[in-house]
Amino acid sequence: MIESPDAVSDDAARLCEEARGLAESGEAERAALLFEKVLALGDTPFRARAALGLAVVLDDAGHVERAREADRAAIATADPEYGPRAAYHLALTHERAGEHERAAPAWRVVVDFGNPAYLPPAHLALARIADDAGDFDTARDHWEAVIATGDAEYGPPAAHDLAQRLLERDEPARAQRVLTAGLKLIDRGAAPYAYGRLAVALGISYLDQAIGAFGAALGEEPADPEVGPLATELLARTLPLRGRGAEAGEVWRRGLAEPGTAGQVRARLRRDFGDADDDGDLWWEPVVEHAVSDGTLPALAGEAFGALDHMYALLAVRYAERRTGDARETLGKAVRVPGGYTWGPLLHESFAERFRLATGSAVPDWTEG
Repeated sequence: MIESPDAVSDDAARLCEEARGLAESGEAERAALLFEKVLALGDTPFRARAALGLAVVLDDAGHVERAREADRAAIATADPEYGPRAAYHLALTHERAGEHERAAPAWRVVVDFGNPAYLPPAHLALARIADDAGDFDTARDHWEAVIATGDAEYGPPAAHDLAQRLLERDEPARAQRVLTAGLKLIDRGAAPYAYGRLAVALGISYLDQAIGAFGAALGEEPADPEVGPLATELLARTLPLRGRGAEAGEVWRRGLAEPGTAGQVRARLRRDFGDADDDGDLWWEPVVEHAVSDGTLPALAGEAFGALDHMYALLAVRYAERRTGDARETLGKAVRVPGGYTWGPLLHESFAERFRLATGSAVPDWTEG
């Protein structure tokens, strides 16, 4: 007696439900047998569901290749729900094994099914695979497709990744549009870290845009005497925020080298120390000025405090021990400490000149050991 199609379908439905229950209770082997029975019934409406169920339980049991075969069987049914889910599962098995090139075709199958529920992760995975391969145009298309879905989970990371590449390509305005779109997908209260990540990236894009604008204001020709000094300062003080301190030093040097703007540039450089009208009569001011322009002021401060600490230690130890007779040797060691720094000779010269003016004679050379 040949079973009717309805009876076969009912039997398949019952077996799938039993298999699902067994799988959920941890009886994977028995579940797999039931899913295989459904597949043996032929082309029933439950074939795709059974094939995917079999793939999952086989994968959980460590039978990855057999699981992949079951995934392909589900995909072959072209079922609009279980087909893309099986392709998704197949892609994940390859991703987990680090087989990204083999995962890509599976992700493309997910996209071809067009099921909105699975498009965001598939496009994001394909974007990252293309990005790793150096194919920016393809990666950009997939990232934009993720963002266009409006998905709150996958859209923000897609926006962040695309914006990063746009910033690297000196396209901050496009990065801003992408990040703004990404921020609209996030519930700030529910996902504060994701929101903060995109917000910081958006701020960076504005910094990069500002750097481009300040640089364009300076151009290659002699700078505008009114705009040039301001643009020089803004550019030089913004570049370090993007980790480009060496470029900032070069911007200051160019501004100081232009006769028409050097005075104003120098006043802006020295706005945080000394007197803008001071020509650097104090020996340390040129050193500080150079450190500000090169972005090495923290290192200079460290050197200065280190020297003072060393000198103080040499003197304080002898004082604390209340020794006598070796004071001259100790003082000699103390005054020689700055000699190890680039600004040390300037300190020695300053003292020598003061000594000469006060005594009328040259100071003995104490800087040699």
